[in-house]
Amino acid sequence: MDPTRNLPQYPFELPAALEPPPEWAELRDTCPVARVRLASGDEACLLTRYDDVKQVLSDPRFTRQLDAAGAARVTANESGGVFGAETSSISAGEGHRRWRRLVGGYFTAKRMVAMTPRITAMAGELVDAMLAGDAPADLVSAFAFPLPVWVICDLLGVPDTDRERFAHWSDTMLSLTRYGQAEIDAAQLEFGQYMWAHVEGRRAQPGEDLISELIAVADRDDGRLSQIELIGTAQALLIAGHETTANMIGKMVAMLLADRGLWEQVRADRSLVRGTVEEVLRFDANPGFGMPRYLSEAVTVGGTELPAGTTVISSLAAANRDENAFAAADRMDLTRLPNPHLGFGVGPHSCLGQALARTELQIALTVLLDRVPDLVLAVPPGELPRREGLIIGGLERLLVGW
Repeated sequence: MDPTRNLPQYPFELPAALEPPPEWAELRDTCPVARVRLASGDEACLLTRYDDVKQVLSDPRFTRQLDAAGAARVTANESGGVFGAETSSISAGEGHRRWRRLVGGYFTAKRMVAMTPRITAMAGELVDAMLAGDAPADLVSAFAFPLPVWVICDLLGVPDTDRERFAHWSDTMLSLTRYGQAEIDAAQLEFGQYMWAHVEGRRAQPGEDLISELIAVADRDDGRLSQIELIGTAQALLIAGHETTANMIGKMVAMLLADRGLWEQVRADRSLVRGTVEEVLRFDANPGFGMPRYLSEAVTVGGTELPAGTTVISSLAAANRDENAFAAADRMDLTRLPNPHLGFGVGPHSCLGQALARTELQIALTVLLDRVPDLVLAVPPGELPRREGLIIGGLERLLVGW
């Protein structure tokens, strides 16, 4: 009998959109380094404990070379989507460090403070439009999705009127099982052509945006980024800058409204906004797939020796519920300090835009509390529809009243 035949299928099915799968707690207690079956049919090792996940994401021997011979295919399609795109010259080593220096200089705390009034105004306009319509309204389409799109399009210097195209292109890059290979190939060709034209346009006529600045800084000070690297950067920022944040805004509001006492707590004390954002990032039960890594040599993790050639999946969300790292981990505590959650990853590949994401989440929550303090869920929490078939989690809709 094939001992791998009955491996659990990963990602695990959630009981409801805001509830974690029971497998997380079971594996943390009994099998923290677990063999699982991926959507591709390939086998990988899943990590669910905080210390193990932190170790792997900080260890350069766990690489992003997911196109290596023997690496597990993460998704059901051949290209690997966004994970298959991580093997370029800017994904590891000195190339990655150079890229982070160039791009990271744009996402400073000072720049985020300077952006705050504009983001706040954008959020206010969206709330105005939502309140002018009928209740219940879908907070995802009316607010959570368009706000980060406006912000990232402003940063990249691309028109937000193309946001529906961006959403489709992003979804194909993030597909786990939703799209077939032909659909993915067609969308990615369109995406690449669009970004190629945008980068060329900015070379010819620079603006006050990140792509223009990257072109200028790279050419002047730090060695030229190739056209392909610039396009890859623009694509990655567009996907990460709107898709993940949009999903998190929706989930954040849903989590607070599902337990009305939490909404009322932060409504009564706005000094809790910052901590609330950090706690919902930690508590998020529906973040998606996790972080895959390919092991270039044998390493021991959680008392288990993993041979070279192993593909490891770090479940950040499961690690964020680890009782050994967080007291009362299965309870939301808006005053939790410290809160060293792994929502943005850790180590050399931690999320480059986390300062922007935090800024947007804090502004989104503050504007909603100010403008719609009596916001309520229009459906029971257990009936919230999940986004399916993508490597990131989220809500398809979030019907709210006021």
